[in-house]
Amino acid sequence: MSVLTRAEILKYVQDGKVAFNPHLDSFQLQAHSVDLRLGFTFLVPKSWHLTKRGREALHMDYFAEDRPEYFDIVELEQGQFFDLLPGEHILVSSLESVTIPHDLMAVMYPRSSTNRKGISVDLTGIIDSGYEGQLVIPVRNNTQSQTVRLYPGERFCQVVLERLDQAVDARKSRYHQRDIIEGVDV
Repeated sequence: MSVLTRAEILKYVQDGKVAFNPHLDSFQLQAHSVDLRLGFTFLVPKSWHLTKRGREALHMDYFAEDRPEYFDIVELEQGQFFDLLPGEHILVSSLESVTIPHDLMAVMYPRSSTNRKGISVDLTGIIDSGYEGQLVIPVRNNTQSQTVRLYPGERFCQVVLERLDQAVDARKSRYHQRDIIEGVDV
C-alpha cells in the first residue's frame, strides 16, 4: 500500500475514478490528503426518554436501524451554525459525497486547526474501497467551559487515500451504498 500524492489524487479525480460532490476547491487539496467540509446534517444523541416508569436514560444503539429514537436530527440551512456545547458528542455529515474506487481505501483524520479549537474528530477508521456517499464524522467538544461554533462548509477533517495491492469487493462492507446519516438504503 502507498499513500497518494496531490498529483495522483488529481489524476484519479480527472479520470473519474475518485469523485467528490460538490467538486473540490483547490485549497482542499493538500500534499497527500484532501480536506473535507462539514455538511448540514447534525445528529445529536438523545440522553433520556419518558416512559411509564419515569425518566429513563437511553442506552445508545448506534447500529439500530431506527435512528430517530436515539438522535435529534438537526438540518441546518445556508448561513446557519451549530453550537457544540462543552463535553458534547455528536455525529456530523460531510458536505462532500465521496466515491472511492476498488483499488483505493481512505482514512479520515482531524485537521490540526480543528484540534486547536478543543474539538476532536474521532478516528472513524477505514473508508472502504468502493464506498460511495457522505461520511459521518464523530465530533466531541473536549473543553469544559467553551461552546464551539461549527459552520457547515468549513474545512474540518482530511482523508488520506491509499492504493491497495489488489482490488477489494466492497459489497462486503457494512455501509456500502447506504446513506449513513438516515440509515436508509440508497
